[in-house]
Amino acid sequence: MSKLLLPSAGAVSLSRRRFVQGLAAGGALMGLGLDPRLSHAATRNPYAGPETLSGTQFDLTYSPVPVNFTGKERFATAINGSVPAPTLRWREGDTVTLNVINNLAEDTSIHWHGMILPSAQDGVPNISAGFKGIKPGETFTYRFPVIQSGTYWYHSHSGFQEPTGAYGAIVIDPQEADPVSYDRDHVVMVSDWSDEQPTDIYKKLKKVSHYYNFRERTIGEALDEVRDVGWDKFWQKRGMWNEMRMSDRDISDVTGYTYTYLMNGVTPASGWKGLFKKGEKVRLRFINSSSMSFFDVRIPGLKMTVVAADGQNVEPFTVDEFRFGTAETYDVVVEPNDDRAYTIFVQSIDRTGYALGTLTPDLSLSAEVPAMDAAPILTMGDMGMKMGEGACGGMTNMSKMREGSCGGMKGSKGTGKMSEGSCGGMKGMAGMGKVSEGSCGGMKVMDQSKMAVVPAYGSGKAGFGSNRDIVHADTEYGPHIDMRADGAQYKIDDPGIGLRNSNRRVLVYSDLKNLYPTPDPREPEREIDLHLTGNMSRYMWSMNGIKFADADPLQLKFGERVRFNFINDTMMNHPMHLHGMWSDLETGDPDRIPRKHTVIVQPGSRASYLVTADAMGPWAFHCHLVFHMLGMFRKVVVS
Repeated sequence: MSKLLLPSAGAVSLSRRRFVQGLAAGGALMGLGLDPRLSHAATRNPYAGPETLSGTQFDLTYSPVPVNFTGKERFATAINGSVPAPTLRWREGDTVTLNVINNLAEDTSIHWHGMILPSAQDGVPNISAGFKGIKPGETFTYRFPVIQSGTYWYHSHSGFQEPTGAYGAIVIDPQEADPVSYDRDHVVMVSDWSDEQPTDIYKKLKKVSHYYNFRERTIGEALDEVRDVGWDKFWQKRGMWNEMRMSDRDISDVTGYTYTYLMNGVTPASGWKGLFKKGEKVRLRFINSSSMSFFDVRIPGLKMTVVAADGQNVEPFTVDEFRFGTAETYDVVVEPNDDRAYTIFVQSIDRTGYALGTLTPDLSLSAEVPAMDAAPILTMGDMGMKMGEGACGGMTNMSKMREGSCGGMKGSKGTGKMSEGSCGGMKGMAGMGKVSEGSCGGMKVMDQSKMAVVPAYGSGKAGFGSNRDIVHADTEYGPHIDMRADGAQYKIDDPGIGLRNSNRRVLVYSDLKNLYPTPDPREPEREIDLHLTGNMSRYMWSMNGIKFADADPLQLKFGERVRFNFINDTMMNHPMHLHGMWSDLETGDPDRIPRKHTVIVQPGSRASYLVTADAMGPWAFHCHLVFHMLGMFRKVVVS
């Protein structure tokens, strides 16, 4: 299987993870992130991470390199001796040639993430047309035209090479005048590193799926809750979780217990540093190149103007914070008006660690590091409940539910009718307005501006998603599935767990509007439903209940407009990535549909995007979490 591209088969102690030791021993130095029109051979910054390579001809060499991020020496899968790999700077309209030399003892590859290019150049072994991977000792030459601009990245698509260091940034300058005004730019690449081998992490997850989760509910917390709300309400909130054998603290599969979070290859102990001059507009190109981590990004003291998502220009808007999943990118512009340092604070979604950087006019300056936010807790709303008829809102669970749990519903499939106020007093669905704190698993007060359901989205109108009923196929029943979300909602206005009640202005998908008119305004000719499925305790992942090894390819007709509907039947966020074609995310504005290459589908939710099948050949389509990818994967063929 490794030849294909896929893997073969309380509270954490934060002091060790907050102040880890060392820098990447093989890391090369990088330019200061000056204006792209200036030389990158300017003064060197010892904290700045990998070097930048510009032009149209590149030699990229894979080799094992010793690194030390935590005080322990390990070997990384490095490109040109650097973790991250060198930043590649291209120009739209050029044709690039990249010679990839494999000095490893195993096959390798490079996938150019988010790039629109011929299938044969996409770099996914045994999926991309004619590409079998790069054998040890061999060189493979990629050559393709650059027909886009923006911020992207590249990584290995072979085995577990990406989480061991095989990733780097791509910056493409536009052929015409850049619509974004800035004086200098910096790449900010965030990743996760473990001293453990990825194969060992995967084995542990297969044996005990919560192995890395040390934030389970304690007896003391349970007793406190009983004292506060009484036994009946406590059982409403806790009983169903227990019946389902699921945890409301299950936020990340792999946590800061084993991960050290890096910024441009630099640990929080040292921190990456990027220079600016007072009054400059600084463009920060954020890339989530982690293998398993979601991050929340903020710069205390600075507003961030979002100007691009996944390399594509959007109508600018200002936020205090944004979340991005594995493989997503966001470009923001900041304007520091003081001669002082600013902390770039990137905390993991489960609050078990962070990556750290500093924007500063002087390398000797530093800024205060904020405390991490409280660890989030899942609610029944994150389980895809239907707020009306059905078991605790219509979520179907494989084990039998205890009579009386979650509003006194009987049975195991959610067929009973719940009275108004059951499951904590929730009422209605599309127009429910405010929900009382503590209702149905502790959901806190929020109105539709915070967690909007998309009411009246039609199945024909481009940009408005689908109103088709959720139907679970026969393949979604069995021991390989432990949850089905019967009431999954569109959450384009929902910033996600842990951010919903923030006093900071947080990015939501509905903020994204293409800077240009929608390139293909056609309504979809057909729809394809993809349920994101799994069994958490057995650590099994699939689509529509079928793992990749047993699935037929998805067939698209060249030129057709297709709507993909995702229904997340799991408790986990999934960043879904379609190779070779843009994913036009439906947010309710048909005129300015944002284009992305990776879309987060929140737990128990649904999301839709349109695809124009304009790229002939076979393509990969998968969740970008590396340990989910083995099963949650499809081959797409455009013919």
